[in-house]
Amino acid sequence: MSMWEREYGGTTRGRVVTLLRGGNRSVDQLAAELGLTDNAVRAHLVILEREQIIHSIGVRREGGVGKPAAIYAIAPGAQPLFSRAYSPLLSALLTVLRTHERPAVVRRLLMRAGRRMAPRNRATGSLEARVRAGSNLLNELGGSTDVTREANAFVIRGHGCPLSEAVVACPETCRAVEQMLTEVTGTSVVESCERDGPPNCHFRVPTPG
Repeated sequence: MSMWEREYGGTTRGRVVTLLRGGNRSVDQLAAELGLTDNAVRAHLVILEREQIIHSIGVRREGGVGKPAAIYAIAPGAQPLFSRAYSPLLSALLTVLRTHERPAVVRRLLMRAGRRMAPRNRATGSLEARVRAGSNLLNELGGSTDVTREANAFVIRGHGCPLSEAVVACPETCRAVEQMLTEVTGTSVVESCERDGPPNCHFRVPTPG
């Protein structure tokens, strides 16, 4: 199930999006197809536009009289929200990679991918601030992590894993996240993720001294 289906599946807002995925429409057209008033449709469009799911692409005159009608379409950046293909494709690709390459090669390639995943600018401030920036980045990517302090390290601990299907197919995937966090924090990060059952993130950042 896609992120969109989990949040909006079966709702009126979801029906609006389904119609717009089939083609651009005006408020009047949406209202007629949904059996709603124009104002009810506009209320949903305002929210969807604010969430950058749809956008207005211009106007056209309907019926030759009256005010031109705004035409709505799916926003280009929203298309990935509807996809369920990324995770299976990534898992299949990693399985093929593990089958045809030596473990050292797989790890090296995934570390390169991790460098590419990291934002261009490193986090600044104290080590704790940089570690929390890394935790926040993981959360932005779909994780659920928090930061704790141990005797000689900060620990980013996850409740689940945003790349769980990929990690099941290829445990070395955690190396990509390890490298991404190393780039973000500007210091060495060591992964010790839990993979015996459902994957859980666990990254240790040693403190100096």
